[in-house]
Amino acid sequence: MRHVGRSRLHGNRASRRFRQCIPAFDREEEMNLKGKKALVTAGSRGIGSAIARLLATRGAEVVVNYHENRKAADGTVEAITAAGGTAIAVQADLGSSADVHRLFAETAETLGGLDIVVNNVGINLVAPIATTAESDFDNVVAVNFKGSFLVMQHAADAVSDNGRIINISTGNTRVSMPFIGVYAATKAAVEQMTFSLARELGSRAVTVNAVLPGLTDTDGLRPEIRENASSIIQMTPLGRIGTPEDVAEVVAFLASAESRWVTGQTIGASGGLS
Repeated sequence: MRHVGRSRLHGNRASRRFRQCIPAFDREEEMNLKGKKALVTAGSRGIGSAIARLLATRGAEVVVNYHENRKAADGTVEAITAAGGTAIAVQADLGSSADVHRLFAETAETLGGLDIVVNNVGINLVAPIATTAESDFDNVVAVNFKGSFLVMQHAADAVSDNGRIINISTGNTRVSMPFIGVYAATKAAVEQMTFSLARELGSRAVTVNAVLPGLTDTDGLRPEIRENASSIIQMTPLGRIGTPEDVAEVVAFLASAESRWVTGQTIGASGGLS
């Protein structure tokens, strides 16, 4: 019995069969969002851009929202269209009710409907609570808390039955770290709204979930954090910093029909750290 177990798990023939099944699985899943209409807020760079590109690769038509960096948004759109996908960039300040209303109106007009909303809005604040300026507090709350609320509020009305709302939170709501208390608090508020909205929209089979990235290697990663990442890597069971694509794969699953029985959840995408 022991000999059979080894041959199945470690034998060359079994290993070859396992490797050969991976491309076939990828081909089946490649277009599982075909015909879906998606909005990705803050989709011009980093995690947002990776999400927009992957959803488009899976067949979705995508609106890439941006605030100020039109060049980055255009770059994401160009990458999608060059790969055969469909995408446009739409500017909006997510802290402005009027802008969020316009964003959803333009999305509906352009795509002819909306099935998936990825709520990726967020800015970071690294500062001790004791010395955080009130203006900095107000700014982070306006973007992370109010902005997320406005997007979720509009998404609740805009998405089709069986739609998907996916909020991007942070692993910092689960792992205590100094100097990020205000930032983590605003993201914890997003998670609480995720729980409530999931119950409010369940009768329409709309799922609402939150993804919690850990330390992720983006161009927005602060240099001092990058330089001292070894301690976080040591705490991470999978032993590395995450990539935007790692997070995007989790979001793509939650956007798919295969996630239909998953709602009201906070899902870590941190290599096991959170």
